[in-house]
Amino acid sequence: MGGTVRAVSSNGEYTFTKPNRDSVTLLAGLGVEGDVHAGTTVKHRSRVAQDPTRPNLRQVHLIHEELFAELLREGFTVGPGRLGENITTSGIGLLGLPRGTLLHIGEEAVVEITGLRNPCLQIDTFQDGLLKQVVGRDAEGNVMRKAGIMSVVRTGGVVRPGDRIEAVLPAEPHRPLECV
Repeated sequence: MGGTVRAVSSNGEYTFTKPNRDSVTLLAGLGVEGDVHAGTTVKHRSRVAQDPTRPNLRQVHLIHEELFAELLREGFTVGPGRLGENITTSGIGLLGLPRGTLLHIGEEAVVEITGLRNPCLQIDTFQDGLLKQVVGRDAEGNVMRKAGIMSVVRTGGVVRPGDRIEAVLPAEPHRPLECV
């Protein structure tokens, strides 16, 4: 099971969007080199306010490019890095992978999926009404979050657009993704 890196993005400042880069370097146990969310403890402002000593389970944010096409059909124009992700993917069903899945990216990098991104109200500041498009309910009434997944870096390395992504599932029983 695999896919492709479509774009990589990072930002050293707290902003909602992240500019695209030619490459990013993932640092084991930290995240994206130079990115504001890199570190061993939480860096997202809301989580820092709750408990700044908690482990950072949101070192690298990945979003599937297929979401952008879905949003475009609903009238929203979104591209790589615009929702704050570090890695934009194609061809791999990120949201269907279980917790603990290892994603081998490019020649060296490996990230471990920790959970779903829980989108915040800033998404509506970016484009009014977008939050309802990335958080909804399925036919049974269960909350569905589509704004990507979060991960931690297990093995560092350089990641570039065009790199292959290979998923290695954890041992069963698989644990479904929850918000982190």
